[in-house]
Amino acid sequence: MRPWVVVVVLFSFYYVLHGQESRDPVSLENCCKDGRERGQDNQDCTGLPLISASTTCRIVQEQCCASAIEDAGCTKGINMAKDLGACESLFSGSTCETKTSKMCCDCCLLGKAAQTLGQPCDLSLSVSYQCGLVSRACCVDGAPEQEFNGTQENKTPNDQETEKSDLCKEANCVHKCESSGTCSCFKGYKLKPDGKSCEDINECLLGGHDCQPGERCINTVGSFRCQREVSCGTGYELTDSNVCKDIDECELGTHNCHTGFECINTRGSFRCKPKTQCGDGYIQDAQGNCIDINECLSMTGPCQPGQICINTVGSFNCQRNSVNCGRGYHLSEDGTRCVDIDECKGPDGACAGHGCINLVGSFRCECRSGYIFNSLTRVCEDINECRHYPGRLCAHKCDNVLGSYKCSCTMGFKLASDGRNCDDVNECESSPCSQECANVYGSYQCYCRRGYQLSDVDGTTCEDIDECALPTGGHICSYRCHNTPGSFHCTCPASGYTLAPNGRSCQDVDECVTGTHTCSETQSCFNIQGGFKCLSFECPDNYRRSGETRCERLPCNEHSECLALPLRITYYHLTFPTNIPVPTNIFRMGPSNMVPGDEIDITIEEGNESGYFSAQTLPSGGVMAVQRPIDQPQDFDLSVMMKLLRYGTVSSYLAKVSVFVTEDQPRDQHPPN
Repeated sequence: MRPWVVVVVLFSFYYVLHGQESRDPVSLENCCKDGRERGQDNQDCTGLPLISASTTCRIVQEQCCASAIEDAGCTKGINMAKDLGACESLFSGSTCETKTSKMCCDCCLLGKAAQTLGQPCDLSLSVSYQCGLVSRACCVDGAPEQEFNGTQENKTPNDQETEKSDLCKEANCVHKCESSGTCSCFKGYKLKPDGKSCEDINECLLGGHDCQPGERCINTVGSFRCQREVSCGTGYELTDSNVCKDIDECELGTHNCHTGFECINTRGSFRCKPKTQCGDGYIQDAQGNCIDINECLSMTGPCQPGQICINTVGSFNCQRNSVNCGRGYHLSEDGTRCVDIDECKGPDGACAGHGCINLVGSFRCECRSGYIFNSLTRVCEDINECRHYPGRLCAHKCDNVLGSYKCSCTMGFKLASDGRNCDDVNECESSPCSQECANVYGSYQCYCRRGYQLSDVDGTTCEDIDECALPTGGHICSYRCHNTPGSFHCTCPASGYTLAPNGRSCQDVDECVTGTHTCSETQSCFNIQGGFKCLSFECPDNYRRSGETRCERLPCNEHSECLALPLRITYYHLTFPTNIPVPTNIFRMGPSNMVPGDEIDITIEEGNESGYFSAQTLPSGGVMAVQRPIDQPQDFDLSVMMKLLRYGTVSSYLAKVSVFVTEDQPRDQHPPN
């Protein structure tokens, strides 16, 4: 869509949109105003910040913004065509604004060329509507006043008037009809393509306005007006006629004059005039009080030569002057005049050893380096360089001395050869630490080898760490910890254990495997944690030994007491540490094979007086479990009876179970001091 079409469409829909969204608190005029202002600032019209949630307001914002940019671009092109007479490479590019500027510049040159060649301003070329408007405006703007000659000069005024009347009737012009029968328009209008109707000329768009810099051109029907873009300033207001008018603060009551003052309006401001006027010799302060004027100070030469001025309340007096020499002078020998005193010749030395230069009525000291002359006390005072140049003279500390300064360093540093900077002192060269020393900038740090720690007393001595006495010392060794300088080592009980490869744990020695047990040939060795057991058994009466751990009952010959005895007695040996989880199954007992209809009953007959164990019957036999925690090492001799009912006959089997409960890890009952 071409730029002028955008403008036409915008104003075509303006009143329709205004009626549709009349309920929006932000008027469409404000939406358009905001869009034009942002367009004049060359902002992106497609991403403007919305001032209303209304979709219509957004459309008006974007279209007014685009219109302002296009108007500005077209005006720029017209002005270049009028001023330079050519469209230079300023308009090279492909943006929409650049194309609009170049089109208006080219079309304006086309109109100026038609005017120069004497051709009519209304071109019959098939150019765009906007190009035709711009071309005609530039052509008409440069055309001289038409002069009519030829046959018209030979006609009488009455003939000409009659001929013009007939032609104008046929032309049916809306505004004016010329003598040739052609239609023309009033100032501020231009002829439409139909040659009869007139439409408003947008002087702001075509550059035909005369607004000054700082003013904005606003098009009106048949004309235009210039409006200031900046405010009138403090004390003024802009009227409807675009004129800055003074604000009368006194009339509006916006002044700040206190009681006792009268407000008087001035252009752009006001002033407060005291109601009470002071007499001669007084001046009024800001509160309206009358204060005496010291004429002796405020006036130049209030008295005649040879007289002195004495101020009085509201006036002054002049008295005859007597010779009175001021500081730096003394009365001459004849008593008629004052002569200079040469302070540098005094016996006391006016500058206390510094150079002295006498001046008329005074003197000046030439101070040595490091001193400065005080014009009030008139002595040479020491310059405190440390205070005048903080941080610029010394790297660390600056100490002022008479006529100079001295630098010093903080602990850990020494003064460098330039007398200003500080070098780090390597304290480790003097071996201040008992073991290792690391020099750091401005200090040093002692540290110890492994197994030692730095003393909290002096921070330099390394003390042995007693690893065995640390809160975690009980976990370093499983049995006994022995501290050594810079380290420690672990030991195990003298018998039953040996030190594990990790150097901390104790592992059980299987005496039965190593052959270090003391069991006889008739006994069997059974290893337990930290030791061993020598086991042996004898079969009771009516039983014979049928294996290493089994006794079989002898035939009973239908003897009732014999038949009540178990068919078999089997010996078992178990060992486990203290505090195993409960319940834990430790022994299982049952027939080698099950026959349908078998019934089994498992009970603990002996050795369970403390109730640590329980027996439970299962479909395939039974189990014995630890049901109470065992926290102390101890031995148990348990008799577990299994009764089997098969085919109507009850048979019993006895298990002699020896349980040896040991310590999980050996404990040191007497740890070393």
